[in-house]
Amino acid sequence: MKKQIKFLINKSEITAGTRGASLGPEAIMTAARKNGNLLFGEYSTVTIPDSNHLLDMEVKYPFAKRIEGLVQVFEAVSKEVKTVLDEKNFPFVISGDHGSAGGTITGIKAAYPNKRLGVVWIDAHGDLHTPYTTPSGNMHGMPLATAIADDNKQEQKNKLSKEETELWNELKTMHANGPRLKSEDLVFIAVRDTEEQEDALIERLQITNHTVDQVRSKGKKAIMNEILSQLNECDIIYVSFDVDSMDPKHTSHGTGTPVENGLHPEEAEFFLTELAKNKKTVCIEFVEVNPCLDEKVNKMAEVAFDLLEKTINQLEKN
Repeated sequence: MKKQIKFLINKSEITAGTRGASLGPEAIMTAARKNGNLLFGEYSTVTIPDSNHLLDMEVKYPFAKRIEGLVQVFEAVSKEVKTVLDEKNFPFVISGDHGSAGGTITGIKAAYPNKRLGVVWIDAHGDLHTPYTTPSGNMHGMPLATAIADDNKQEQKNKLSKEETELWNELKTMHANGPRLKSEDLVFIAVRDTEEQEDALIERLQITNHTVDQVRSKGKKAIMNEILSQLNECDIIYVSFDVDSMDPKHTSHGTGTPVENGLHPEEAEFFLTELAKNKKTVCIEFVEVNPCLDEKVNKMAEVAFDLLEKTINQLEKN
């Protein structure tokens, strides 16, 4: 039986350092409606509860801002992702900020506890900070650290409270007896803005990063072949696409942390559609559209929707 695609709308933005990412999913839907595209009426859609009310409250934990809410978001996201996968369908997640992606990974592993997971992380940032290393406390820089369950204490700069430590450990161990992701099964595309603590971890764990320069010097197809070769032993694949992986010159600055010299939209399209072709891919997520920061009205959401539609079209062919 052919899998049914289900949209999971996650408006959480409690881990971002700027406001407005919660409007990203609706901005993408608005881009579709502007063109009379009925895509979001063709598939079942579930809106996941968020904890954005915490944005109006004082921050309790400076090195893991709003982590108490993120625990709830992880639970909610993982529950819905697992439900869709248990139904043998395909969760297509559209989120606000990237911090909740660890919850997506939690849900995938809850559905497939005995399967080896590969992750393709298309992003300008490594998102490997922990509360022990973070310079900002913003947890959208930490989702992969929750998945690989590495505190990176070799680079520790912050002293955590007991409560922060307990909540952080809860994120790392939720619905799992150990790391949900092996570092050798993590692949970066276009990561180009990391801090020294992340660089040390990337070097120690030998995490693969296919840079924008390498995409262009080797060619997209060669990079794709290298990714599939590295993840050959994985049973399933999750694709996490942050729009800041793209060059703002070719999109807009409508995202929380834009970084120059990124992918062209056509390059992002290639990787997304090629990964959508792969039978191992069980979940795709789009994140970090922020219309409040878009100097070109809703350009980033329009680009994101174009990529989303092409990715969906490819999934439908499988």
